[in-house]
Parts: sequence; C-alpha cells; structure tokens
Amino acid sequence: MNYHGVWIIAEADQGKIRDVSFELLTRGRKLADKLGTELTSVLIGNNINNNDVQEFIYRGADKVYVVNDPRLKYFIVENYSNVLENLINEYKPEIIIAGATTTGRTLMPYVAIKVNAGLTADCTELDIEEDTGNLLQTRPAIGGNILATIKTPENRPQMATVRPRSTKPAPKDKSRSGEIIIIELKTELVDGRVERIGFKQNEREDLNIQDADIVVAGGRGLKKKENFPLIRELAEHLGGVVGASRNAVDRGWISYPHQVGLSGKTVTPELYIAVGISGSIQHLAGMKTADTIIAINNDPDAPIFKVADFGIVGDLFEVIPILNERLANGD
Repeated sequence: MNYHGVWIIAEADQGKIRDVSFELLTRGRKLADKLGTELTSVLIGNNINNNDVQEFIYRGADKVYVVNDPRLKYFIVENYSNVLENLINEYKPEIIIAGATTTGRTLMPYVAIKVNAGLTADCTELDIEEDTGNLLQTRPAIGGNILATIKTPENRPQMATVRPRSTKPAPKDKSRSGEIIIIELKTELVDGRVERIGFKQNEREDLNIQDADIVVAGGRGLKKKENFPLIRELAEHLGGVVGASRNAVDRGWISYPHQVGLSGKTVTPELYIAVGISGSIQHLAGMKTADTIIAINNDPDAPIFKVADFGIVGDLFEVIPILNERLANGD
C-alpha cells in the first residue's frame, strides 16, 4: 500500500483549539518538508469554529480534516478511535504525531493496535532518516539515563506522541493557503456503550506550573527539605512558581505537581532558574525550551550548563541568600 503524508492530531476543548495543536504543527512541518510531502491536521470534536480551523493553514498545514459533530462533544476513546481509524484506512498517512496529553496518550495506543502500527510515546525529538525516510523517534529510556532512537520500518503509519510545551507553536503566516475538508460522521462509528456522565478535576493538579512565566526549580543540591524555602523566597521575589527535579520529589522534599521533567511537567517559561540541579536527560526534556535558562551549581561540568544561557558556578547556599537579599531591597 502507498502511504504518504504527515498528520498531526489536533485537540479542541468545547470547540476551542488547544495550544498543543499548534506546537505539533511545528514538528509536523519539519518532517513533511524533509519528506517532500504534505502536512495535514486532523481535528475531531464539536462546535468548532471555521475561523479557528483556518488557523491551521496559516500555521503550516496544507490540509485540514475536520469531523465536527455533537456526538463528539466529549472525548470518548471508542468514538474518537473509530473516526481516526476510518480516516487512516481511507487516506493512508505515513506518519501521525499527537500530543502526549490525556487525550493523545489514550487515543494513540488504542488506534495503533487497531491499525497494526508502531507507536513511540513521549518523544523529545523527531526526525527523518535520510536513506530510508523512516521516522526517527527519540525518547529518554532507562530512567532518563540514555536517549533511545526508535524506528518502525515495517509498519505504517508510524506513530508518535510528544510532550506538550516541548517546542514552540508554529508561527502564523496569513499568506498561506490550503484545503479544509469537512467530513461527516458516520453513524456506525459512534459506539454507544460508553457515555460521559460527569467530570471531576484532580485536586492534586491545582498547581499549574506549565502556565507560569517564571519557574525557580530546586534539586538534590538543596540537600534537604528544610532548605526549599530558599527556592520559594526567590520565586516569590520574582513573581514566579516553584519547580523541582524528580530527585527532589522522590525524596519527599516537595510534592509531585512541582516536578519538571519527562515524568513530570514540561514547561516553557520566559525564565527558568535551575538551582542545585545537575541536568539529567529526564529533567532537560521538561525545561530546555524555556526562553532563558539560568543554572546555579557548584559542579562546572554539570550537564545543566550545556543548555543554560547563563551559569553561576558556586555554592547555592551562598548565591541564593545574596540574590534574595538584593531582590528584597529592590536592587
């Protein structure tokens, strides 16, 4: 069978396009250009505004498939997977990428099994192998200690999910043109066995560090829980929030909602300050796209300095109190 084209699975919440959709366009456009093929956005949902759909064209898509129906108001994996499977069988995309969101992490493995496709989850990098055209899917492995690059050369489509906020949204270019295709929902694709009867917010997720402009994160270098107030004070002076490495969370110094990294949150603040964090692959995957990164560590060879825009090699217990004092005095 002749598979061609790159698809991104867009997401909408009550008709509003989620930002992760535009981030996926950045990755999808790069892959499509390398393959010399078209980029398509697939949007499944309800109450979707036509002007919002045009945004996909402006941001890099050549085509948009829209399945817009009241029966798709809520994400129910049986219904969404039936729709996506039907589209795959009809149009045969070569590559499909989605966000590693609650929706993407549920939908993609479900569909991969149904269409007998390969799937790599939580990728940090995606690229095209020059000789074969295969999708190179890179993700941390073995607890974040190595980077593994995975290929699925025998099966199509090749499928992957990537972390939200792991790349910048595609820029808007209103001079671009493309095709918007409205697809009617077939009744037989609606699985009536499952119905959404309510929604309850996870109370532990009330802290959203992903939306913060400034994140001050602490790691193992803080040595103990009682030293975390140093980080909190610095964050308060800067009008930011507190983040943490997985090591700090695992030690019980701070709660999980603060964790930055592959097994925590991915953040893209304007300013990220890493204090006493060595910079494992797992942690870098969650913050390396910040606009400005400042690292404070007493080890000049710490990996965090490789991604930092500014680095301070020194004892954090000397540096942070000085910063807090200066900021408290308005310096």
